[in-house]
Amino acid sequence: MSSPCARVRRVGLFGGTHGNELSGVLLVRRWQQDGAEIQRPGVEVKPFLTNPRAVERCTRYIDCDLNRVFDPESLGRPVVEDIPYEVRRAQEINHIFGPKGSDDAYDLIFDLHNTTSNMGGTIILENSRDDFTIQMVHYIKNALAPEPCPVLLIEHPSLKYATTRSVAKHPVGVEVGPQPQGVARADVLDKMRKIVKHGLDFVQLFNEGKEFPPCTIEVFKITEKVDYPRNKNGEIIAIIHPKLQDQDWQPLKNGDPLFLTLDGEVIPYQGNCTVYPTFINEAAYYEKKQAFVKTEKIQLTAKHLRLSEQSTS
Repeated sequence: MSSPCARVRRVGLFGGTHGNELSGVLLVRRWQQDGAEIQRPGVEVKPFLTNPRAVERCTRYIDCDLNRVFDPESLGRPVVEDIPYEVRRAQEINHIFGPKGSDDAYDLIFDLHNTTSNMGGTIILENSRDDFTIQMVHYIKNALAPEPCPVLLIEHPSLKYATTRSVAKHPVGVEVGPQPQGVARADVLDKMRKIVKHGLDFVQLFNEGKEFPPCTIEVFKITEKVDYPRNKNGEIIAIIHPKLQDQDWQPLKNGDPLFLTLDGEVIPYQGNCTVYPTFINEAAYYEKKQAFVKTEKIQLTAKHLRLSEQSTS
């Protein structure tokens, strides 16, 4: 079986979806001034600052999280005076790069993020059946080897994200850390830059007619969000245990230390199967009541990929 896919004609590179995640902000500004390194033959590659007001203030957002409002309700909301800034901005982005779910939408968007968690250079996928993005991730992982490139799959029946990048036919998140909010680190920025470079190289090879045989990649599929222990007033009473801190993608087994109370009591993990936590102690997720997310390891397989014949002309 093969999977014919249309030529990739338009690619968006988003930075500043969260205004205090500086790697994407700096790279997009650089590419807007000089886009030589992102140009590829026959492809329009558009670097774009998604949340300029939040970038200006070096804050995650102004009124609400831009990376959660690309749902039909928000995108269809009437523009009135009291509409949140990010909802209005989402509608503008949907107009430029979408409309979401339409044939006119951009083919591919890389949305560039930083995390305070020790996640390394992570790629985030939203669809386990998208042969194009699975093949692209396989290519990127091989290009980066032996440096690890974990893949997080956020497809879930009840956890809905409505991300900024979901406007595109093929949405890809790039999440690189650890990096504090409002800070830029050269090693983190370099990892992000390389992931984008290899992704664009894949697009060029695909457009030139290179065929990609069936492939399989290992991904970490999100299963559950876990909150901090809290008292009856909703206040945090225990923090991430030192043995869990910075251990993103590492196996967590029943009985392993999870949280530590301020009295020194260890709260162990209780579960009947091994999980792989990530976004551990992410600073931005305190407001979302999330200490980490549990994932399980699965394999994703993509069919043989080639350019569809009507795209070759």
